[in-house]
Formats: sequence, C-alpha cells, structure tokens
Amino acid sequence: MPLRDAPGPVPGQVVTVFRSRLRDGCADTYGPLAAELGAAARSLPGFVDLTESSAPDGERVTVVTFASWEAHRAWRDDPRHRAAQARGRDEFYEEYSIQVGECVTARAWTRPATG
Repeated sequence: MPLRDAPGPVPGQVVTVFRSRLRDGCADTYGPLAAELGAAARSLPGFVDLTESSAPDGERVTVVTFASWEAHRAWRDDPRHRAAQARGRDEFYEEYSIQVGECVTARAWTRPATG
C-alpha cells in the first residue's frame, strides 16, 4: 500500500517539539498544571494537535501543532503559557529544549486490515 497524505500535520502548519526532564518530587504538582495548559492550548483558534509521551529514562516529549505561525505566536505569547513557563523554570524542570519548525511535508502509512 502506498504512502498517503498524513491526517495530522500538513505543509504550512507549525510544529513545536518540547523535550524536558522534571526535577525530583514535582510530578504531582506538575501534572495538573500541564493538563490545564493543554486545555488552554486546545481552546485557541488554529490549534491542531497536542500529544505527550515519556520515556523510561524520564525524558518527556510534547509535540504541539498549530495551523499557522500566527496561531503559534498567540500560544507562545499567551499570559497563562508565559506564567507557566516561568514556573517551570523555577519549580519543575531539570532541563528542557524547544524546537519549532514549519511542516514542509507529511506522509503516513497504515497497515491494511487483514481477513
């Protein structure tokens, strides 16, 4: 089966990859704030997708997609987001990195159903 256009990110959308490691002992406080911020991001015009995962070694990865640079900047500059960023540096993160880019191409593949 050939590749098809991806159902998620499409060319022109803005994708942010946020990688982090939490400090010891803050997961219980961090969780509710992360959920609140996720809901805030989802409520903004131009929001496309947000997914989170964590690895056994403690690395956490959040991928957020917005429809445009304008929508991305609106989230970047949102006062709730800015306040959470400062709190993250003060209380939660041991380290983090942020990569932001425009989706140039997107492809997907799904295994065909059998039987």
